[in-house]
Amino acid sequence: MENVKAFITVNASDRVGIIADIAVLLAKEGINIDDLSQTVLQGQYNMIMAVTFPKDKPFEHVSKLLHDKGKEIDLDIAIRHVDIFNAMHRI
Repeated sequence: MENVKAFITVNASDRVGIIADIAVLLAKEGINIDDLSQTVLQGQYNMIMAVTFPKDKPFEHVSKLLHDKGKEIDLDIAIRHVDIFNAMHRI
């Protein structure tokens, strides 16, 4: 079975545990973190994760889980399929 590749972006006020909060959620869903980049600029935390998950896991399900987690822990989080992400950044 083919896997789905996506990018998750996170923006929030910097604090301890942001990566852990997201990583635990992803692990419970069987989603692998392939790569991760993060930066803190003037107290703002920004992260982008490249992730892979099984094709049989509905993308909408993952998106809703991340959205709900973001509301719960006060951060802006989004997931985009790799094709959409690549199209957005191609100029």
